[in-house]
Amino acid sequence: MKNISAKEKIAGISLFGKPNFRVTKKQILFSTLILCLGLLALGSFWFKSRYKFDNQMSVKLQELSNVDYPVNPAPLSKNFQRYSQRKLTIIKRDDTHFDFVFEPTDTKTAKIVIRNVDLELLVPKAPKWVKKDRGLETIAFTDREWNRQQVSFPANSPNIEIIGGDGFEKQNLVEVALANNCLNAGFWEILLFTKDDGNKSLYYQSWFTFPMGHYKNIFEKINNISYWQHWWKLEHWQDPSGTIVKTNLLRNVIDQKEVATQFPLDEKIIVSGEQSRKVRTTLATNITKWRDFYDTKNEIKFASFRPPGFYDQNKPWGNQYWRIGKFDKAILRNVKPIGVAQNLQEIELVFTDTKTNEQNRLFISGIDLKKLPKLPVEDYPKGLYMPMGIGMCESLARN
Repeated sequence: MKNISAKEKIAGISLFGKPNFRVTKKQILFSTLILCLGLLALGSFWFKSRYKFDNQMSVKLQELSNVDYPVNPAPLSKNFQRYSQRKLTIIKRDDTHFDFVFEPTDTKTAKIVIRNVDLELLVPKAPKWVKKDRGLETIAFTDREWNRQQVSFPANSPNIEIIGGDGFEKQNLVEVALANNCLNAGFWEILLFTKDDGNKSLYYQSWFTFPMGHYKNIFEKINNISYWQHWWKLEHWQDPSGTIVKTNLLRNVIDQKEVATQFPLDEKIIVSGEQSRKVRTTLATNITKWRDFYDTKNEIKFASFRPPGFYDQNKPWGNQYWRIGKFDKAILRNVKPIGVAQNLQEIELVFTDTKTNEQNRLFISGIDLKKLPKLPVEDYPKGLYMPMGIGMCESLARN
């Protein structure tokens, strides 16, 4: 092989007699510039597509059969799936009010219109007093987006119009519900109910993504702040763990006392009403007493709640029951909530983490114990249960 001098290499001759091109700094900078411009163009296209909005928009619906969704905890009607394959159009009326038009694709299915829905009820809104503190504001928006918000209308409501079809829906539709699922911003759901043997049952269900451009505009309108301050937390699960909650900005304590409290772990688990259907989403066996949830020999998992808003038993999530492994005490307080004229009550339950020995506290605040209705234990599913705590969907949302 012929020896090649250093000068010949620089002149462009390689060891194998082929041109030897040298990359210059200018070429690297030019390539980097082209790459950056390309990424910027892709980002601009994504942004424009995701936050595009018009006064009238067609939105894709996702419908699931019993085969697709075997663990559906809803009480299903014998007419479930008989009036499916619908299309959705969303029409803007003003800054916060919209019409939802569900169009049929056959002659037997009715056209159903939900008119003049105030989406201030479904898009996260923080009270004025939490905006004084960044931590409270973060908790407030996380709480609202990552807990289910649902509005319902009786069939005879002026907001509901039923047109055409084979007559079943005109005669048998009893309730229409629109829900913002406890997931990423925009994952919404529509539910139509009838009655089977006197019991309310679901005959139609579908999921859709509410247009994010409208979502952003409504958020800014009702909160008077930029959406971009919180968009990542709203559109992606972000654990608020470690956020400092200044409770004195929510209420002032008038007085308090420790109260005698029982925590009967040997009491049998009550399963009725909504919980009897949620058994399908609980992946555990031989769970009969509350103590069984704390037994380390029992592997308890739950079907994950995943986008766009249904339970998936193939992707189970576990639990952290050890964080409330030992009940310590209960504290009862009289409090003066911010923004409320009357004094109310607050209950604090204190637990010890059996792995770390740290204390975990559960606050149930802003209740009037004197006006709280009471039911016999056997009738508890007849009560009105409205959980709004941030912990309700925390584990679900991570999946």
